[in-house]
Amino acid sequence: MPNIKSAKKRMRSNAKKATVNAVITTSMRTAIKKFEKEVKAGNKETASNNLNIAIQRVDKAMSSGKIHKNKAARLKSRMTKMMNTME
Repeated sequence: MPNIKSAKKRMRSNAKKATVNAVITTSMRTAIKKFEKEVKAGNKETASNNLNIAIQRVDKAMSSGKIHKNKAARLKSRMTKMMNTME
């Protein structure tokens, strides 16, 4: 446990940032899983809506620095490919 005032504050701010980071990454993963589930079920309309949501969440995670831009591009490419081959 830190004794210095600034170190205590740093611990508090790190804890807050960790929760925000976790929310961003988990919401991204959940959106991707929902999209993949709809693709497997064959629901084209809901899959299309979930694709848009998943892409937004991936972009949000990339812009805030939670994932690398190449990973974001790879995820979006794979999801788009899944959507296009769904027919």
